[in-house]
Amino acid sequence: MSVAVVLFTSDLRVHDNPVLRAALRDADEVVPLFVRDEAVHRAGFDAPNRLAFLADCLADLDAGLRQRGGRLIARQGETAREVRRVVERTGAACVHVAAGVSRHAARREQRIGEALAGTGCALRVHDAVVTALAPGRVVPTGGKDHFAVFTPYFRRWETEGVRGTVTAPRTVRVPDGVASDPLPDRDAVGNLSPGLARGGEDTARKLVTSWLHGPMAGYEDGHDDLAGDATSRLSPHLHFGTVSAAELVHRAREKGGPGGEAFVRQLAWRDFHHQVLAARPDASWSDYRPRRDRWRCDEEEIDAWRTGRTGYPLVDAAMRQLAHEGWMHNRGRMLAASFLTKTLYVDWRVGARHFLDLLVDGDLANNQLNWQWVAGTGTDTRPNRVLNPVIQGKRFDPRGDYVRRWVPELADLEGAAIHEPWKLQGLDRAGIDYPDPVVDLAEARSRFERARGLD
Repeated sequence: MSVAVVLFTSDLRVHDNPVLRAALRDADEVVPLFVRDEAVHRAGFDAPNRLAFLADCLADLDAGLRQRGGRLIARQGETAREVRRVVERTGAACVHVAAGVSRHAARREQRIGEALAGTGCALRVHDAVVTALAPGRVVPTGGKDHFAVFTPYFRRWETEGVRGTVTAPRTVRVPDGVASDPLPDRDAVGNLSPGLARGGEDTARKLVTSWLHGPMAGYEDGHDDLAGDATSRLSPHLHFGTVSAAELVHRAREKGGPGGEAFVRQLAWRDFHHQVLAARPDASWSDYRPRRDRWRCDEEEIDAWRTGRTGYPLVDAAMRQLAHEGWMHNRGRMLAASFLTKTLYVDWRVGARHFLDLLVDGDLANNQLNWQWVAGTGTDTRPNRVLNPVIQGKRFDPRGDYVRRWVPELADLEGAAIHEPWKLQGLDRAGIDYPDPVVDLAEARSRFERARGLD
């Protein structure tokens, strides 16, 4: 009996999984393997919210495989070492894995290849599994290796054909005698956000169906409505691969309409950031476009930002949503990032690290490059724009419903005036525990413009 290994990474699903399908075509039996890599722990990327969500995903993946006669083999340790052990135990002829874009993914693939040397087992890396289009699929003319601006990238991205989807297998045969560690348990993970969503492919597919047949129709007009929360909430599932980006593109296009087009554009943004990071791995922690910033580091202001106590209600609401759910509305992310990097003029890496500590969908491509986009050190063509939290509040939370939801001490205040901090000063005298603004917006903007040489 021929054997292949399927190394699951960011593709924790049985539906539309080309890696699993290819392994099943190549061999009579497969070893569905997931390794909790020690390097992820050492790098500090195994934040509690993502560990708990991962536990859900692995339990659901195991259930999906068992429905087809298989099971998930879980290991803990160095990935290349564990892969080689499985290959030696089973005599597998090939290891299949989805391509990644981070430096960690590149090293993982390199080390697996080195570990398999001399075993007679090949390594096959599959593109367009984590993203809709492979990072190197769309490149500019003139010899450049990636697009640095989204709009021209998107024009080319739209003309490229997204790979066809593959069906879930009916049967998965796993060799006997392959040992597995116990799957991680969500209940064993501490320090979780109280409102953390459930993970897993079954949850993802139900969410996709609900989204495509309802809210997506209004996405173009409603995606920035903070109180309406008219977003798909699929970002954690895309991060862990419990749903396929390629499948989402096809299904959204089939539904059509302005909402579908707007949603596909967001999926293209995700691909855009992945192709930037694939070409420039250092952008995960280094400025993509250095601005010679001399960042401030006021620990009291940073702590006020982290805890949602800046005195600017919309910023505070966004940060409290993050703490409670391990997720934040995209408009809130942009505003919170602009406030930290441009109003407080704090290094974007401070904010990116805090987001990674809490976001269930936090990954290097989307988190870091979105932070750089807002900070003006990334791919934004208007690097010095500053988002005003008062104006943003009146535009995207005009009735103040989002603020009242997440800043309950302001629940009795009505209308857009809730976004005007000068009308909130002295609330403590009325028995309301809400802080005065940590900074004056006009002074902060002037400071930022001087720092960037714009005055």
